[in-house]
Amino acid sequence: MASLHPPARRKSRPCDACVSYPRPNPRLRYSSADLAQRKRKSRCVLEDDSTICVLCRFHSQECTFLEDPHSRKRKLTQHGDDTSSRRRSVSSGRVERSPETQTRIIQTTSGTGVEEYDDMEGPSLLKRTLGLQNKYHSQYVGATRGIEPSLLGPLEIGKNHVVHLTDGRTLRRVSSANAFLLLPDNGTQGYADELEDVDAIEAIVKPHGHALVAMYFRIVFPSFPVLHKEVYLEKYNRSYREFAPPLLASVYLLALHYWSYDEELSKSAKPDMIRLERITRKALQDAMHRPKVSTVQAGLLLLQHTDTDSAELTAQLVSVGHGLGLHLDASDWNIPEWEKGLRKRLGWALFMQDKWSSLGSGRVPLVHSANWALQPVTMADFPENASHEDSQEGSSEVERGRILFTYMVTLSVILADLLESVFTLQATREIAAAGSSGLSILLEKVKPVQLRLKEWFSNLPDCLSMEATEVMKLNSVGYLRLAYVATEITLHRRIILALGPSTNPQLFQICRSVAHERFMFAMDFLQSLKPQHLSSFWYFASPQNFALIAVFGTLLLSTATSPGEADFYRTKLREYRWILKINTENGARYMKPAMALLDANMLLLEAKVARPAEEV
Repeated sequence: MASLHPPARRKSRPCDACVSYPRPNPRLRYSSADLAQRKRKSRCVLEDDSTICVLCRFHSQECTFLEDPHSRKRKLTQHGDDTSSRRRSVSSGRVERSPETQTRIIQTTSGTGVEEYDDMEGPSLLKRTLGLQNKYHSQYVGATRGIEPSLLGPLEIGKNHVVHLTDGRTLRRVSSANAFLLLPDNGTQGYADELEDVDAIEAIVKPHGHALVAMYFRIVFPSFPVLHKEVYLEKYNRSYREFAPPLLASVYLLALHYWSYDEELSKSAKPDMIRLERITRKALQDAMHRPKVSTVQAGLLLLQHTDTDSAELTAQLVSVGHGLGLHLDASDWNIPEWEKGLRKRLGWALFMQDKWSSLGSGRVPLVHSANWALQPVTMADFPENASHEDSQEGSSEVERGRILFTYMVTLSVILADLLESVFTLQATREIAAAGSSGLSILLEKVKPVQLRLKEWFSNLPDCLSMEATEVMKLNSVGYLRLAYVATEITLHRRIILALGPSTNPQLFQICRSVAHERFMFAMDFLQSLKPQHLSSFWYFASPQNFALIAVFGTLLLSTATSPGEADFYRTKLREYRWILKINTENGARYMKPAMALLDANMLLLEAKVARPAEEV
């Protein structure tokens, strides 16, 4: 048996459990060579006089030192310089930094370097920002915290709004009542790895980085505008090294889905998406320890790429978003105007992520409307307009995209009200305790939501109709219309489940008739999808929303009141599965989960029908 070692030995090496591996993805395979290459040291964490580190104690295992120490290989940059002695250009001088103290340098157009965007020569959108600083991250000072910004009095125009506190911390005031602590990135988890990570990311896609960024902004960005295009391109045109690794990688990942849409790219071998995702996940978890606007952007984009651990990552991003103040109205803050619009779009994107993740996972929403202060999105919050349209074939339309995003936000607010009105534990108990009157209580609660849904749908502009497609243009309106279908189905699914033998026959028939109409509307929607819709960007919730249609149809089948009605729904579900199958085989990979869930529900239904006969 391996013996425990005293804390003194830990100064030279970590225990076996603390030699960390890349964050595992259960859907991926790792070779032993790949794991060995990515293995890195991590110092043991001890509490009090314990001889067992925190990690081993948590897992109830011995703190062993069986593995041989792993020497860290020196990584060469693309210029052949050793990373442990990488030289940085600061202003007019040259400064040598170690990985523990290095700060990423911003290269100016004149060839000099600065450590912070505020010190750059010439015009730049990145000066005086709150959430996009280079060497600091911000932390919102909440109302109950031990610091009171209002004690400093009202803000004065032209005055410095940075206050140095007596404990050595720095306070950035953005309004008379709102302030943020500015904390250094240096010293946070994984900070010394950032340059290695960002270089590794670029190496995977090299030499296609610029083409992939262009692809992202012409296909994905118009329908999901969580970045500021001009800011991103300003940084990218200087150096990819200005980006937080997960944000650079997540843009590449989403663009890689459309690799074949570019004639030149399609002639080359596609970069390794599995390896790229692995680095992205590791870098994103590191970035959570120095959260910035880019952290939330990267997380949201990664969630559009894959649903692995989506509920857990969503929870992390909501926490980070609150720490960044993305839930607050920044309209009167002392920050650049473009950042105000970006924060609002990003805040609402986080709100949407929470609500649709809650619907799909069945978990409680983490964002509550009482603590959400964002104003509605307006066209002024989008810097791009029709003049920024890309004429290249296979592009998404910028004007249609921002209108689509705006309507998705308002639909998500309605979904949030539905979840809070009838799906909370309190509402569920209230309806159940009412017995035969429970249906009446439920219908009373959902009536306002039904009216708002009807109004929302009737107010959709012509550009968001399924028929409004342009030749050689992609159209993401499908994900919006599907989200509307899923919201209606969620409402009527709850009503169908509340029907029982004691329900008034006339009311029973009305509820089932309306549910039938909603299911047929969903079927018609699926059949109306065109190639321009199927090949475009689809919001992360689309697979679960397609699955909800299948679940709803199975529910109507299981509660059918006659053999003829049961045969009807059984036939329609076969048709639905067939359409899903042919679309999946033609590239609509987001429909595949709906097929699997439909098959699972049908098996459950068959088992339910067979059970009484078996028991007899």
